[in-house]
Amino acid sequence: MSEICQKLKKMNWILLIIAGIFEVAFATCLGKAKETSGTEMYVWYGGFLLCITVSMLLLIKVTQTLPIGTAYAVWTGIGAVGTVLVGIIVFKDPVSFWRIFFISTLVASVVGLKAVTH
Repeated sequence: MSEICQKLKKMNWILLIIAGIFEVAFATCLGKAKETSGTEMYVWYGGFLLCITVSMLLLIKVTQTLPIGTAYAVWTGIGAVGTVLVGIIVFKDPVSFWRIFFISTLVASVVGLKAVTH
């Protein structure tokens, strides 16, 4: 593989991480919209639409060079882990051994997918 292709692939992994962060952001906006009303609620829904658009566009971009199965799994993994953490920190969701255990196994799976993808 040429050096340019290698750099493009590395850049797309970074873009995939950013897409996952925007997935966390759109889920957070949904949670915040649920807690508010009136104009503030619509601002959160606007944030949701912006974040989901950016997240999807970045996901589309990265799947041009990364395998779709890996990219989608990593994207949803980042979103799931990040959203659970935001839920615990921001929305005061319950914390238990099993929640932390299964989120940890999800993180290990995402890292494993990255490690075995060429």
